[in-house]
Amino acid sequence: MSLPSVKAKLLEGRRGLIVGVANDQSIAWGCARAFRAFGAELAITYLNDKAKKFVEPLAQQVEASIFMPLDVSLPGQFEAVFERIEAEWGSLDFLIHSIAFSPRDTLAGRVTDVPRDGFLTTMDISCWSFMRMAHLAEPLMKNGGSLFTMTYYGSQKVVENYNIMGVAKAALESAVRYMAAELGPKGIRVHAISPGPLATRAASGIPEFDELLAKAERKSPARELVSIDDVGVATAFLAHDAARLITGQILYIDGGYHAVD
Repeated sequence: MSLPSVKAKLLEGRRGLIVGVANDQSIAWGCARAFRAFGAELAITYLNDKAKKFVEPLAQQVEASIFMPLDVSLPGQFEAVFERIEAEWGSLDFLIHSIAFSPRDTLAGRVTDVPRDGFLTTMDISCWSFMRMAHLAEPLMKNGGSLFTMTYYGSQKVVENYNIMGVAKAALESAVRYMAAELGPKGIRVHAISPGPLATRAASGIPEFDELLAKAERKSPARELVSIDDVGVATAFLAHDAARLITGQILYIDGGYHAVD
């Protein structure tokens, strides 16, 4: 799927932060393209100086008015990003969290054998970072807003080679439900987006990932793999006022794969 020709700027006047763009294959980039196509103004972060050269041209392409580094493992970088948003925008309408990480030896091993430091790193970056971003975004969402994170079917079922990341995603999905309940009275909606398997850089760390892609295409009712643009457009819909009473959801964008055995 390619982005449709957009005539109605359905998100015009909305401003949001997108975290997790690494290259033009990133799910976060699909979201950035879609939100910008619908008229939103964007702030985009990059991981470090090495990543900057890949992300900066993309940020320019969507005319991101704020472009900053954000490594969630480094003290102070969370706060710097949100302080900049408050200083320049004064408010925030949406946030997209599209990051996850597990040390290679931790991800490759059995859940039963996971070392404590590897477990803590996995949970810190893949789950707690979203909770922290929600905490910092809450006071900026003065008129309500939307918080999104990315998950995967391996949170619900045992997916071979997904291992400890499945545990982290299950925790992330639980956090989404609790935060939706806590923030709902302020008009802040919280969702986890669950795409089918995508050939992103993050997925490259999963053994036998090509086989997982082939299985998803073969077994999904749509007989088609999802694209980053499919994910972006569906996520943008949930940020619109038309979805104002939808919250706490795990939205599967996977051609129906999650519904079949």
